Amino acid sequence: MSMNSANPRLRADVPVVVVVGSGFGGLRVAQRLAKAPVRVAVLDRTNHHLFQPLLYQVATSVLTESDIAFPIRRIFRNQANALVALAEVVAVDRATKTLTFADGTKGPYDWLVLAAGAGSSYFGKDAWKAFAPGMKSLDDATAIRGRILRAFEDAEAETDAQALKAHLTFVVVGGGPTGVELAGAIRELAVEALSRDFRRFDAASTHVILVESADRLLAAMSEQSSSVALDSLRAMGVEVRLNERVTEVFDGGVMLGTERIEADTVVWAAGVAASPLGATLGVPLDRAGRVKVLPDCSVPGSPDVFVIGDMAAQVCARTGQPVPGVAPAAMQMADMVARIIGAESAARTGAKPPRPAFSYFDKGSMATIGRARAVAEVAGLKMRGLLAWLAWLFVHVLLLVGFRNRVFVMLSWGFAYLAFSKGARIITGHTRSRLRAPLGAEMEKLLAQRKLGR
Repeated sequence: MSMNSANPRLRADVPVVVVVGSGFGGLRVAQRLAKAPVRVAVLDRTNHHLFQPLLYQVATSVLTESDIAFPIRRIFRNQANALVALAEVVAVDRATKTLTFADGTKGPYDWLVLAAGAGSSYFGKDAWKAFAPGMKSLDDATAIRGRILRAFEDAEAETDAQALKAHLTFVVVGGGPTGVELAGAIRELAVEALSRDFRRFDAASTHVILVESADRLLAAMSEQSSSVALDSLRAMGVEVRLNERVTEVFDGGVMLGTERIEADTVVWAAGVAASPLGATLGVPLDRAGRVKVLPDCSVPGSPDVFVIGDMAAQVCARTGQPVPGVAPAAMQMADMVARIIGAESAARTGAKPPRPAFSYFDKGSMATIGRARAVAEVAGLKMRGLLAWLAWLFVHVLLLVGFRNRVFVMLSWGFAYLAFSKGARIITGHTRSRLRAPLGAEMEKLLAQRKLGR
């Protein structure tokens, strides 16, 4: 990756900071370096910043893909010292300070910030991914949306009772915020939005099962909020299975212990694994593949390499507690790292200032469960119901990148709330049908009988 004269606004006599990843942390550190005496290269394998907390709303037809994604080049078009490149980094060589890209080429760096995020973890059962996709990208969300919508289409055309039950059974694995929000959204989609569009099945019979191996939902929140979330989901008609583990995922369902559940749609929201890029650094990792960084977020033995966000196993200097893998933490790490790089770049020929230790300020946690149903914990204040839901809406709109996205998301939410409808019910790509006894075949049989005069 070259940082030469392709952009005349970039000076050639200042160090290059390569930022890998355009999530919350990557964007933040690059933006904070706008006035630093450095050149910034933002590398990502996609051309957009993705607002991951709302992926489940794309999967359940509330929002479109463009509502929660924003072009990276648009973000940095007015930042004179920034360059954006569509590139996938697969390895880091700290000894030679070079990066290896997916196409086999290499490129140098002076400073490196790894913010490549995380993917889904299947706890060593990677074969399950084919049957229970996770939700970490736009492709994941649109594929899950296709599965969900195709299941309802199959239900409308199905004449076999057992197959109909499988079409209308949805299993969500994992009781964290994503699992809770997705389970509630699927049930809401079926009962509120689809009940008026389909004729041959009762939308109220849609069976949504949320499976959590722990004894409560939303483990990062208080027991009170967990209890509220549990009660709200059950009131909506979601079956919540606590203290149960998935022992097998197969094509068409799951095993919970020895119990077999036939379900056309299974979604995995049970765990995360850091980007494999961290493993190429040759430093200690935790069980989730996150890099065990130093208090300043740098890599042991390489003060010019930083790891932030979901890739970093960091401990709060103030509390001694592990820092959670959430957007506010990534952004706070980015702020600190940008200050370090900016200060040390400005003092290249003089004494470098001491580096701070990362201290995480917890701004709170939120999870939405359905229409006017949510839980929120902010600054010691616990909220539930409509107030928590409105707070959740406000915070998520505020964090979206781009005025257009904020406006369209608010309009989509307003339409969904007032009209009890979801406007993005589009099946894209090839989505497999699981029909066993199609209605069309039954109709052909009836027509044939009529022709024979039976």
